[in-house]
Amino acid sequence: MIATEIKNKNMPEATTQTQTTEQTQPGTTTKGQDKTVHQAQKPLNASTQLYLKIAEIRDDSVVLKNGGIRSILKVTSINFNLKSDDEQNAIIYSYQNFLNSLEFPIQILIKSKKLDIDNYIDILREIGEKQTNPLLQRQTYEYMDYIQRLVEYADIMEKSFLVVVPYDPFRSVKPNFIQRFFQNMNPKDSFVEVQRRHKEFLQLKKGLNQRVNIVKSGLENCGLQVEQLKTQNLIELFYEIYNPLTSRNQKIDTLEDIKVQTDNDILEEQKRNSLGLDEEE
Repeated sequence: MIATEIKNKNMPEATTQTQTTEQTQPGTTTKGQDKTVHQAQKPLNASTQLYLKIAEIRDDSVVLKNGGIRSILKVTSINFNLKSDDEQNAIIYSYQNFLNSLEFPIQILIKSKKLDIDNYIDILREIGEKQTNPLLQRQTYEYMDYIQRLVEYADIMEKSFLVVVPYDPFRSVKPNFIQRFFQNMNPKDSFVEVQRRHKEFLQLKKGLNQRVNIVKSGLENCGLQVEQLKTQNLIELFYEIYNPLTSRNQKIDTLEDIKVQTDNDILEEQKRNSLGLDEEE
């Protein structure tokens, strides 16, 4: 169970501290007050995770705070203009049948980002280091510089096509304006909500898997290749979405390279806070 709070180990966590103190000058007294009351001073974690609709990422699924879960499929593209008239008509007919067979909503996204050739450059660098011929080695390094400048100045973009498959519990309803206002005022998850999501997850996951299979078979009939994003891929996706500049310089190779917060950590933190308040009282 992996929450969506993604932080780099080298970046310090941003915190906000509020302090409230009462000062009294020597020799002065306040009428009607026998005791000085000091407000408890506790640092508040200014985490963006509190204001996201995503509660956690687990078992190749995105879990929302309202209890709904989502699966994200990565779909390849085809060059429609290069197809013959019969092939184009077959693709259109297959896609029409796919849309008519759906009994639930889906979301189709097109994500654009700058082309990442870091892995390709690393391969070329290894080839250049192994070259014994000085001329071939110099040509390899010159080709590396040319490719890097081409991508940088030409601003070449890479597009990825995603399909979001939802599944919501029956209790999930669209909040009105007043409910959204109070949710924004107090976005932190409660112990009851976390426990409820855990109990409903397995049952919702079965229904979501059925929908994913329907969408995959329908898109594959159109001649497309479909791949469901795993937990690692989902974390990388949202990391790139919410950190477009940082993600270009700081890559995520494995889950051990990032600092994640699980639901158990959140529950333990709430227990410690509640115990601390009880001790103060």
